[in-house]
Amino acid sequence: MGYRAGNRYIVFQVLPHTLGLGPEVWRVLDKCHNTRNLGEYDGLLDVDERLVTDLISATEAVAQAISIKKIVG
Repeated sequence: MGYRAGNRYIVFQVLPHTLGLGPEVWRVLDKCHNTRNLGEYDGLLDVDERLVTDLISATEAVAQAISIKKIVG
């Protein structure tokens, strides 16, 4: 049994409450998830360099917030 959420959008939206991360992070994650779905299910994969750069920054912010939460928590 895993922890797979049925609605990823909600998972992204609770990041401010769980990790203290704002919309600048969860909106990028949501955009990338939607882009991934379009590629996977519709064969439409349009990824630009800016989106990849933003995704790297967002994942680094999530990783850092988790790391800090582990130290503090």
